[in-house]
Amino acid sequence: MSDIAGKTILATFFHAPDRHSVEVLEETVIAIAADGQIETVIRPGAVGYHTAREEVDLTLPDGCYVLPGFIDCHVHAPQYPQLGQALDVPLEVWLQQYTFPLEARYADLDFARRSYSTLVDDLLASGTTTALYFATVHQEATRLLADICLEKGQRALVGKVVMDNAESCPPYYRDTSAEAAIADTRAFIDYVRAHPGNAAARVLPVVTPRFIPSCTDEALAGLGQLVAECGCHVQTHCSESDWAHGYVLDRHGVTDAESLDRFGLLTRRSVLAHSNFLTDADMDRVVARGAGVAHCALSNAYFANSVFPLRAALEHGMHVGLGTDISGGPSGSLFEAARMTIAASRMLETGVDPALPAASRGRPDSRIDFATAFHLATAGGGVLLDLPIGQFAPGFRFDAMVIDTRPRDGGIRLLAQSSQEDILQKIVHTANRANITRVWVDGRNVSSR
Repeated sequence: MSDIAGKTILATFFHAPDRHSVEVLEETVIAIAADGQIETVIRPGAVGYHTAREEVDLTLPDGCYVLPGFIDCHVHAPQYPQLGQALDVPLEVWLQQYTFPLEARYADLDFARRSYSTLVDDLLASGTTTALYFATVHQEATRLLADICLEKGQRALVGKVVMDNAESCPPYYRDTSAEAAIADTRAFIDYVRAHPGNAAARVLPVVTPRFIPSCTDEALAGLGQLVAECGCHVQTHCSESDWAHGYVLDRHGVTDAESLDRFGLLTRRSVLAHSNFLTDADMDRVVARGAGVAHCALSNAYFANSVFPLRAALEHGMHVGLGTDISGGPSGSLFEAARMTIAASRMLETGVDPALPAASRGRPDSRIDFATAFHLATAGGGVLLDLPIGQFAPGFRFDAMVIDTRPRDGGIRLLAQSSQEDILQKIVHTANRANITRVWVDGRNVSSR
């Protein structure tokens, strides 16, 4: 199996176009155009199925299934070297003592290339075909990250981080001024859009104020004006912890969501990471703007001081995708993110303090199931990012992974007769990297095992 662009594939596909159920496309033929767009999805019984099946280019063996590629909606690319360490301190300490010193090292392009190349390779091998990346304040290293994503074939949205507030950011790691931060952001947008290897716009630029504590009002206002001009995606942190949420209330007298909206940073293409402390009014505001949340259940357990009310946000009509939050979360796997998403929702519903009566221990009607988690890791992320990815339907991009249930070093064990939906549940709950044997982006092979 190599590139599948311009060819047809016969397999059993799993996807979840909405959050309420999964769809099994059993023994289905999908035709992919030369540019990686899905042309047709022909299921058994449809007109032309037998002809298409006879002429198929690639047939997957029994025990192999195809899932949409994962969409990681919140990744701090420069933090990969510290994945799994420094997780036992408060957020503000973690930033100042560990994270900012590490990110400052990306002024060294040799270090940046080694780190970013390893990250992109590892994420592709883990089934992450699309990633929304925070980079650093460095123009050249951020351009390098975009270059590496293009070289390796990953779909990516990349942002040069803005952090110019001298009261919150160390002198060795910050933008020299609001004007410089805005100019550098504009220059990076122009670089990505004019990149000779990016004619298909597989990499997109993102306006990236780190979060309100790191930015002056001048920088936030200037970035809002830039967004109005360029129509770019926006990514930032929103109401992540008691400290971050309280900081904005003290400084601006309103919540993060309202403050970002006032600066013009809450748009259809805005992704708010974490957002654990959104009020009902905040949720209404986010929905009205068409923005959404990158839910990072694993890192929230370490730094957010609470569990994000995911089901309430979904029932508000909010767009939600999943994020690993490398390295606030100690895993770069969206499988792990999906599993923690399910577990966190159940803990929110049942509560965690055994000293309280069961009736008052948790938040009722908060749990979500594996189908919702699978949707959020795939099609939900595509909706959040406003991109045609995450499901198998005509007009969508063929970003996909092959899951082989047979390897002994994989996590999946099919020891009894199982329905197709049961197999998908086993994949979501037990698959590991050894089960991912092929990854395609736009029908092009980007990782294989």
